[in-house]
Amino acid sequence: MLYRFFRSLFRVIFRILFRLRAEGMENIPRTGPVILCANHTSNGDPPLLGCLMERKVHYMAKAELFEMPVLSYILPRIAAFPVKRGGVSKESIRLSLDLLKEGSVLGIFPEGTRSNAGGMGKKGAASLAIKSGATVIPAAIVGGYKLFRPMKVVYGPPVDLSEFAGSGSEGLEQATEKIMNTIRAMVKQHESKR
Repeated sequence: MLYRFFRSLFRVIFRILFRLRAEGMENIPRTGPVILCANHTSNGDPPLLGCLMERKVHYMAKAELFEMPVLSYILPRIAAFPVKRGGVSKESIRLSLDLLKEGSVLGIFPEGTRSNAGGMGKKGAASLAIKSGATVIPAAIVGGYKLFRPMKVVYGPPVDLSEFAGSGSEGLEQATEKIMNTIRAMVKQHESKR
């Protein structure tokens, strides 16, 4: 209930303040496990990435946020779960895999920190995708959170990681780079159209 309320609220806020629109919604499967992998430009990215979708998107959030009085109440109710700084805990990985096993959508920013697809990706998204068989949907957040200047989220076709199944650490690095290269290309393509 609270998730739907905040999703509607963010839709209104982002559409009014940043003229937000989405492209490629047809690429998001209506059912089954999905990992949304996007570039990371701002703290506003998690609600921006998911607010235009009908499916609920689950996110990892810094464990410290769950220690703050108001956020500790809100975050679990809007599909966020804690992850420790400096690395993803086994508990977070297990919860992520459980969510995907249930057919949920998980939103991940492979770079880990804000850099707009300019940084190196971390292997977590690729690892979760290969272990769970989830569909990987690359997403490009385009625009700079400038008031009343257009922004958009572009959801691309699925990234096929099947060639990397069972290929170990090197394969995970290659799978991560394939995801990141796709996101970078999408950002570049759509930034040039602005």
